[in-house]
Amino acid sequence: MSASGTDEDSYREDRFDLIVLGSGAAGLTAALTARFYGLSPVVLESQPVIGGTSARSSGTVWVPDSSFLRREGVTDDREKVERYLAGLVGNKGPDGPWRRFLDAAPAMLDEMIAKARLTFKPFMAAPDYRQDVPGAAPGGRPLEPQAFDGHLLGEDFERLARPLPELMVFGGMMVTRSEAAKLLKADRDLGGMSLGVRLMLRYLRDRLKHARGTRLVLGNALVGALLKTCRDNAIPVWTSVQVDRLTLDANRVAGVDGKHNGRTLALVAEKGVVLAGGGFPASARMREEHLPSPTPPDTPAAPGCVGSTIELARTAGAALGPSGLDNGLWFPSSIFRRGDGTDAVYPHIILDRPKPGLIAVNGAGKRFTNEAISYHEFVRAMYAETEKGGDAVPAWLIVDRSFIAKYGLGVIRPRTPSLRKYVRSGYLLEAETVRLLAILAGLPPDDLEATVVRFNAFAADGTDPDFHKGETIYDRANGDPEVGPNPCLGPITHGPFYALKVWPTPLGTSRGLLTDGHSRVLNENGEPIAGLYGCGNDVQSAFAGEYPGAGAQLGQAMTFGWLAGRHAANHPFSPAGIKSPEETEQPLRHPA
Repeated sequence: MSASGTDEDSYREDRFDLIVLGSGAAGLTAALTARFYGLSPVVLESQPVIGGTSARSSGTVWVPDSSFLRREGVTDDREKVERYLAGLVGNKGPDGPWRRFLDAAPAMLDEMIAKARLTFKPFMAAPDYRQDVPGAAPGGRPLEPQAFDGHLLGEDFERLARPLPELMVFGGMMVTRSEAAKLLKADRDLGGMSLGVRLMLRYLRDRLKHARGTRLVLGNALVGALLKTCRDNAIPVWTSVQVDRLTLDANRVAGVDGKHNGRTLALVAEKGVVLAGGGFPASARMREEHLPSPTPPDTPAAPGCVGSTIELARTAGAALGPSGLDNGLWFPSSIFRRGDGTDAVYPHIILDRPKPGLIAVNGAGKRFTNEAISYHEFVRAMYAETEKGGDAVPAWLIVDRSFIAKYGLGVIRPRTPSLRKYVRSGYLLEAETVRLLAILAGLPPDDLEATVVRFNAFAADGTDPDFHKGETIYDRANGDPEVGPNPCLGPITHGPFYALKVWPTPLGTSRGLLTDGHSRVLNENGEPIAGLYGCGNDVQSAFAGEYPGAGAQLGQAMTFGWLAGRHAANHPFSPAGIKSPEETEQPLRHPA
């Protein structure tokens, strides 16, 4: 790398081997891989903090047929997952991208663990989301990042994007799902009490020097480990960079122009540019253009995911993939106005919807789906019901006081002594009877009453003949194991009663740039654009917009970022004994 100019200059030129736009898991993986194979990359992030939506996420990575599974004695996962993805994707998209993912993901994982500071633990009790599709696994494909010490980041700790405050304890202490479950039993379990004491002591020490805890878990652990490895390998990560255009040299992408800290930038990329900007979930205009109606009003994604990198590629002749079923990767979310006037977009993932004693109803006061299905499928059910005239956008979650006391609801934590501020703010509706609750929510009182009576009868029997809640291992894994015979069914009987509105919100987007098996962006003729790569949510989903299991988006993001970094460094990946698309000169193209 060479550079000219000083901090006082209004113009700066730099030369790198590879320029990566975006600092989420996809972008950092691409940069690190390029460095591992001898290149000098730089990462440019549009926001003042690092990590994008990856840092806000669970950090889970879906990698079938991994070395972790093989060590557990699972030797036929590749055969099973091929059957699963073939059934799940079907004719909604080509099989080349997901087969390329299956080829490369285990190798990506092993290399990143060996060369980066990443450590994972297989989630053996995390079933794939679509248990109705042959080949779905009961667990083991999702991998959870282990806790990372934020102290190791030094000054970069303050540049790491924070999780949503509502997902942290005391507004600054991170805990995993399993830790949260143990902490809720701290008053009657020594293990939970001991964990609580250890975490609290660490957190209090951290707060003497920092605005939040330095024990990082979930997406912060994943991004923190990647960021530290970038620093260990002298990879610069610039923040608050505005990239205005891709520069071309003889029809090859050769760099970027933009602005940084008030200076004009002209950056040259010897090997190319990688687009990893996180898709367009935070762009109201692109949501309106590409997502279903009613258009989602909000997103829990990082604010920088506005599709700008996709638009940069389009100006260079890149092809956009075909529109899918809904082009989104979905969470049902409630919207809570914080004390500072900002809105918390709270995703209802597994902490409340699958639990016993909750139903979701449409505008007619009737259930419309199994409340325990995956967040992605739940939102699809909201849209499908609305298309049929059932008005499930938004939908209403209905519970009683005992449910909130035990499980919480949205931003409301379990055992919250008073719900007054949530009711006063309008976040939560409260009434002494189901009938009065229906009137407050604008739902037909007779219909909501009948729905609750019918559901309570199902709860007493432990079966849900209407929507089969609690019948799959995925449902049951997220229910309450202390409730039987069905861990997902419980009555709604003890007033006061509550209603909470949830909206479809895209965590990510599945429509993006077309790429080949090396993550090279394709033009309208299906040909690679020299020097231009794409990964993460900037590119067309390898699963055609389907959501196979926990961590599927991060799994493919890191895998295709890894493929991009290897190809840029002239080390294209091919499975043992199989010629790569580069060697056969036959790219794995998405059909236009």
